[in-house]
Amino acid sequence: MTLSEQIEKDYIAAYKAKEATRLSVLRLLKTAAKNQLVALLRHDGSLTDEEMMAVIIKQGKQRQDSIEQYTAAGRPDLAEKEAAELDILQSYLPKPLVGEELAAAIETCIAQTGASSPKEMGKVMSALMAAYPGRLDGKVVSAAVRQRLM
Repeated sequence: MTLSEQIEKDYIAAYKAKEATRLSVLRLLKTAAKNQLVALLRHDGSLTDEEMMAVIIKQGKQRQDSIEQYTAAGRPDLAEKEAAELDILQSYLPKPLVGEELAAAIETCIAQTGASSPKEMGKVMSALMAAYPGRLDGKVVSAAVRQRLM
């Protein structure tokens, strides 16, 4: 089952179960996917799993930005709502790399790119993001790579 099919199935289940938050998130996700199809000039097709994952990641980043802005503005109620939506979106993404897995991935990419100084951080970041799509938080990885190359 493709990611798009899974989202459609979960959308129908959320509709039947009257899960308002999940239904809202999946509705917005389906709309974003259709917008991506239009942008790619594929009006009759569907998105690949990689393209759908990119849409989910983009939606997740929007939620993270909203959480930061709401928290800074002193609106914890809205931040909690966005956090709940982010949790739903993250359930469709692969398990993120953390700890030892992340350190091993960074070491592998540093070895592959031959990076030895912070000036070459971009090469390592590009290799990591390409090798592990949807599994990395850019801010966390950036800090870890910078620390490793220092």
